Amino acid sequence: MLSVEDWAEIRRLHRAEELPIKMIARTLGVSRNTVRAALAAEGPPRYVRAPAGSAVDAFDPRIREQLQAVPTMPATVIAERVGWTRGMTVFKARVAELRPVYLPPDPASRTTYEAGELAQFDFWFPDIELTVGYGQARTAKRLPVMTTVSGYSRFAGAVLIPSREAEDLYAGWWQLLLTQLQGVPKTLVWDGEGAVGRWRARRPELTGHCQAFRGVLGAAVYICKPADPEAKGMLERFHDYLERSFLPGRVFTSPADFNTQLATFLARANARRMRVLGCAPNDRVAADRAAMLPLPPLAPQVGWRTTTRLPRDHYVRVDSNDYSVHPGVVGRRVEVHADLDRVWVTCEGTLVADHARVWAQHRSITDFEHAVAAKALRRGRADLLRPLPAADQVEIRPLGVYDAALGLDDVTDGQAG
Repeated sequence: MLSVEDWAEIRRLHRAEELPIKMIARTLGVSRNTVRAALAAEGPPRYVRAPAGSAVDAFDPRIREQLQAVPTMPATVIAERVGWTRGMTVFKARVAELRPVYLPPDPASRTTYEAGELAQFDFWFPDIELTVGYGQARTAKRLPVMTTVSGYSRFAGAVLIPSREAEDLYAGWWQLLLTQLQGVPKTLVWDGEGAVGRWRARRPELTGHCQAFRGVLGAAVYICKPADPEAKGMLERFHDYLERSFLPGRVFTSPADFNTQLATFLARANARRMRVLGCAPNDRVAADRAAMLPLPPLAPQVGWRTTTRLPRDHYVRVDSNDYSVHPGVVGRRVEVHADLDRVWVTCEGTLVADHARVWAQHRSITDFEHAVAAKALRRGRADLLRPLPAADQVEIRPLGVYDAALGLDDVTDGQAG
């Protein structure tokens, strides 16, 4: 079965490198029919990688202690001092992964990029507390700002998203590409973000979500090595610029207000002259976009998407919040969709709920029409289940009525006289 990584690489080679099918098959060592099937597929093949731990995880703290004392200490010496008695392959790989953290800085030369070649992505955590409604406020660690800078034009973009969950991360990532960069750079650079990928065994390892996303885009995703901030120096400088020029003196009333003020600021920032360029990012972004890959004709599936059977309480949960659905479809299969701004539910293609996305947590959001419909349905069901009145029973009359009808009253009165 074709892996998600091979599927994504096939699409990248075809879209970005414009290689013919025969050459792609020869390069990757697969059949031409496999390449054709990968290019014709609308989505990635199903791929599940079972998580597996490592015996060396328990030795991490002691390995770090040895490296902190002597960063160049050989892995064999470290193994002896920490008491490692198993195979050396996995141990040496872990030492190689941790060693760069403790080595002295390594200055690098200036890097230049071609148009459309690369864009860096990361999260910025401003030191603010933002009101999200319902009397709640959230800090930046739980309400991050996704940022991007294009390598050639230095064009910068940013958007506040509800969380760092994979569903929100890819929705924000796609929004930056669609509305701000307006194209797909050939290489997308990320720091070691859990929902995107990480370095493992001396090589980057992308998540299944990331492989599917980059496969639709036809681009490459590069994961920066640990403890290498210079690999995304453009973003680090951009974050510093936001800290010094955007945040001071500003007050934000809601996430929407934050994004509105941020968009206005970025429009001015991208028009300012940069010394490293000798011009403004806006003066180079047209050439940058022209060299980027075009946006895919079919947008990648991002955001929250689940299928469930609607329970009797006619609510569905998205990111800790419960949203009401029209009770007329209780017991039927519904599809739940959500992006950064909206939550909607469909049943067999019919819209049965549409809510604004609430960024507060642990709330129940009820549509007034849904509440009225539920009350009416409960009342109607109660009428159907109410027992029918009992059938007519024979009336039981006093005995005196029968005595009067038979003329026995007179006889009784005469005897009494």
